[in-house]
Order: sequence, then C-alpha cells, then structure tokens
Amino acid sequence: MLTELYFVGSALKDLRAFPRAPRREAGYQLGRVQFSLEPSDWKPMPTVGRGVREIRIHHEGQFRVIYVAKTDDAIHVLHAFPKKTRKTRKQDIDIARRRLREITKI
Repeated sequence: MLTELYFVGSALKDLRAFPRAPRREAGYQLGRVQFSLEPSDWKPMPTVGRGVREIRIHHEGQFRVIYVAKTDDAIHVLHAFPKKTRKTRKQDIDIARRRLREITKI
C-alpha cells in the first residue's frame, strides 16, 4: 500500500535543488518509505523528534533528507539539504524541528 508523501516548507524545492543523481536517489529512497520499506542508508534523528529519520545519500557529495515516518498515515518530509561537515548543523536540525512542530499542530 502506498502511503501519501507530503513536503513541509521548502523541503520539495530544496530536494529539487540537489544534483541529478542525488535527487534521483532521494526519490527512490522516499519511494521505498512510501511502500513501508526501510531506506538503504538511514539513521534515527531523536534530536529532531520522535519517529524522525534521516536518509543518507552519498552521490557527488553528501545529502540528507529528514522525514517523520508516519503521522495520520502520511510521511512528512521535513528538510532536505547538502551536508558539508561530519556533524549535522544546528541550523538544519532547528529547521526540521520547527517543521515537525508545524505538522503536529494540525
């Protein structure tokens, strides 16, 4: 069964700004999540919130897609960004947290 996918804030625009190969890989991995499969490379993001995960993409650099697995039978993509350092920037975590708060208010 295919679960609905929603992008919060500028997440879709940010994902579309990825180079072609990482963008395609992100789409493939999000498709796996929609069919209740695990992404190939992911980690939990408890610093953002409960049930939040980060898809890790290693093509032409490092890229990340942060999403919340399921809320009301939907998958919400909170943030998509290129990763330049080993540690995720506080700014990126804050964006994902803020967007998670937006969807949990609804």
